[in-house]
Amino acid sequence: MPASSPALRFLEASERLLTRARAQESQIQQAADWFAETILKGQMVHVFASGHSRIMVEEMWPRYGSFPGFNPIVELSLTFHNLVVGANGQRQAMFLENVSGFAARILRNFALQEGDCALVISSSGCNVVPVEIAEEFQKRGVRVVALISQEHSDASTSRHRDGKKLQDFADLVLDTGAPIGDAMVKIDNLETPVAPGSTVGGCLIINAIKAEVADRLTKAGHPPKVLTAGAVCGAEKATALFEAAYDEHARRISRYYAGLGV
Repeated sequence: MPASSPALRFLEASERLLTRARAQESQIQQAADWFAETILKGQMVHVFASGHSRIMVEEMWPRYGSFPGFNPIVELSLTFHNLVVGANGQRQAMFLENVSGFAARILRNFALQEGDCALVISSSGCNVVPVEIAEEFQKRGVRVVALISQEHSDASTSRHRDGKKLQDFADLVLDTGAPIGDAMVKIDNLETPVAPGSTVGGCLIINAIKAEVADRLTKAGHPPKVLTAGAVCGAEKATALFEAAYDEHARRISRYYAGLGV
């Protein structure tokens, strides 16, 4: 039989990521329990990532099929890749995500509450800022769920001052299933592989959690205000949902500013 194409090999590797996600259903259920409990109390689940893991933050909220209750913490200096080089380039972002103390300055902007939860995403689990973010969350009584690429993290060296990794400051660890180095497809006569998998695996986990949280909120009598396309529910209803969801987000996040310095 002829060898499969690079495209098919990527899709086959992605199927393995789905299998890995399925194997973590109990952990997904646990994360959903914690997140729903926090949201039902009127508090927020803080979602943080640096680098390209930012994609998973935006996958959680706000986008179609998502709902309020999540606080997406996206620091542009760590995640703005479009210019690649020059001012605001990738070199600076990669440098900054390993600056100790930066995480504490980011979280200084929020009056975190006991009973909050956090989801921190880092493929390697080894860069300083995501590790210290999780560490700072735990110091403040915030329960932490880590989303990493376990195989890649195990093969990587932490830059944390004590050699700690993200999973060392997590109450629960989820695995995207991506391989060492992230890239999943080897090309003939090309030395290094291409086509990363952590985003695929990460988005599977994110949306599985999201679906479970929505189910819990609805069963508790507080169905979430889901951002929904007009093609699904009509333009008028879609607009009303968007406005209501954004208003709820504003009310929830305002509590985390009102208590600063108090």
